[in-house]
Amino acid sequence: MDLLKKWSFFYVEAGCDEVGRGCLCGPVVAAAVILSDNFNQNLVNDSKKLNFKTRMDLDSYIKDNVQDYAIAELSAEFIDQHNILNASIHAMHQALDKLTVRPELILVDGNRFHPYNYIPHECIIQGDAKVLSIAAASILAKNYRDKLMIELHDEHPEYGWNTNFGYATKKHQEALIKFGPTKYHRRSFRLKYD
Repeated sequence: MDLLKKWSFFYVEAGCDEVGRGCLCGPVVAAAVILSDNFNQNLVNDSKKLNFKTRMDLDSYIKDNVQDYAIAELSAEFIDQHNILNASIHAMHQALDKLTVRPELILVDGNRFHPYNYIPHECIIQGDAKVLSIAAASILAKNYRDKLMIELHDEHPEYGWNTNFGYATKKHQEALIKFGPTKYHRRSFRLKYD
């Protein structure tokens, strides 16, 4: 199925997505993307459907060929203070804050969003598999977060973040039991380290 390039045809649209909601550690990362009229890349899709290499190859194409994009992250500490849903939405707001082009319509992957700067928004369930700007945002957010978790892996190699990226794999949970949580772990999540 081809992804929709435009949702409205009338407005400057910003597609938004976040990554890292279900992780045990690390930040939640969001991206906002405003496509250019001549953006044409049929490999762009929901980041979960693309392998690591394809996503990384698309990263520079997206950044070089969209009208505007921005990425924001919020720490595990912020997530613990405000809960993961609010942190995810706030990260999307921060990404929108960083855009130099003001969108007229915000397209959000999922079913929850808080109003932003009096700009209308549309929540689209599985939007990253339906709308090109959301798919592009999902790729930028996932690539940014994956690279960050690979860097953090060097600091704490015992958790396997270079392959699990902070998700609750068996290896990650076993390492939590053996070594306990790091400062990057989310204390409000159920961590198996007792």
